[in-house]
Amino acid sequence: MTSRILQLGILILVVTAVGITYYAFSEIRQSVSQTPATAMPVSEPATAFGFPVHAVPKSLPALAFVDGDRQKRTLASFKGKLVLLNIWATWCTPCREEMPTLDRLQAKLGSDQFEVIALSIDRAEVSLIEKFYEELGLDALAVYVDPTGSASTTLNVIGIPATLLINSQGEEMGRVLGPAEWDAPEMVEAIQHYLPAE
Repeated sequence: MTSRILQLGILILVVTAVGITYYAFSEIRQSVSQTPATAMPVSEPATAFGFPVHAVPKSLPALAFVDGDRQKRTLASFKGKLVLLNIWATWCTPCREEMPTLDRLQAKLGSDQFEVIALSIDRAEVSLIEKFYEELGLDALAVYVDPTGSASTTLNVIGIPATLLINSQGEEMGRVLGPAEWDAPEMVEAIQHYLPAE
């Protein structure tokens, strides 16, 4: 008899505890559902070209490479221009598919105000890149090569192709990993937005 009363008492305690727990969670759930969305704001980055643009431009480390005339160049050589810096290699299939769109973008917008710098990280001679350009029929892009292959590490880029938008002060405005259709109308329009009005 005593054990049955004890069992019944334990059962009542368990049921009461479950009921209290359920009620508490219901109240919390209802409170959360009634909280305005603005109570927990989510920070959304500004976007252009379909990739995040930094709220504040970031400084870039020094980067050296050579041009098609085998002359030493640096990113600082292009200060005063808006630059779309694309890191690529001849052995990268997505890079190969993307290159013609970069070439067409340079043909359309290239000027003393804007340049596409397609920087190869092939550890090879300039002649290899020139041959690659000939095979793909690229004639608007200038040849730039980082024979040390260190550009990716220097710029903290994981994987190629990778593209950085750099302002006229030489600061990174944003970046994208992976290929893109750089001559698409929306891309051209977005880049033109950052160019000085004529």
